[in-house]
Amino acid sequence: MNNFATVDDLKILWRDLKENEIKRAEALLKTVSASLRVEAKKVGKDLDEMIQNDTNLAEVAKSVVVDVVARTLMTSTDQEPMSQVSESALGYSVSGTFLVPGGGLFIKKSELARLGLRRQRYGAMELYGND
Repeated sequence: MNNFATVDDLKILWRDLKENEIKRAEALLKTVSASLRVEAKKVGKDLDEMIQNDTNLAEVAKSVVVDVVARTLMTSTDQEPMSQVSESALGYSVSGTFLVPGGGLFIKKSELARLGLRRQRYGAMELYGND
């Protein structure tokens, strides 16, 4: 199965990659594409079939894969990445919020929704019982 995006797509839609990022990007493109297929399967859909039937969805899938790979490449691999850090002076105190607790790859709910992979729930609850 093909990846939904290529290294060239990553360069065009995000930025030029450094030499040491290219190999990692290739591996991430494959992993993210596979992860999206698994997410689609969880909600009873075949993402490859959906993309075959809709060229616009193919472009959205490419965009989602580039976003996830770019976010992963931006996170540091030699230390824990923090998205917010706070420091004080005299009583010395440091606190921070980690970007991804435990690290690793993550796909946002909004990205799944862009691909139509968010499971819709519906229902009603009868408050007074049935007559």
